[in-house]
Amino acid sequence: MPTVNELYKQHEQLKRDGKLDEAASTLEEGLKLDDTHVLSHLALAVLYGKLGKHDLAVDHAEAAVKLEPTDTFNWTALSTTYQRAFEGTQDRQYIYRAEDAKARAAQMQWQK
Repeated sequence: MPTVNELYKQHEQLKRDGKLDEAASTLEEGLKLDDTHVLSHLALAVLYGKLGKHDLAVDHAEAAVKLEPTDTFNWTALSTTYQRAFEGTQDRQYIYRAEDAKARAAQMQWQK
């Protein structure tokens, strides 16, 4: 049985090959083994955004922030995911959430 890191590597090749659905499935399989694998959550946020599954993209970006709330990159990625969700859905809640996440990332940078 492959490890979560091996599945993450497999997803990268599938993504390069343009097989986004398969890449997402591979990452989901990895998260069944270890649901705390932040890189998988971040990658799924990007993939699901590209696939137009914005609710799932947001869920995974939020999971990354919950797992590592002091990582500035995760907050920036969350902001970007919200922005893409807004672009895809025109649901204004996402743009407000994007601004909040962006502000959190900026605040964390100044505190370092």
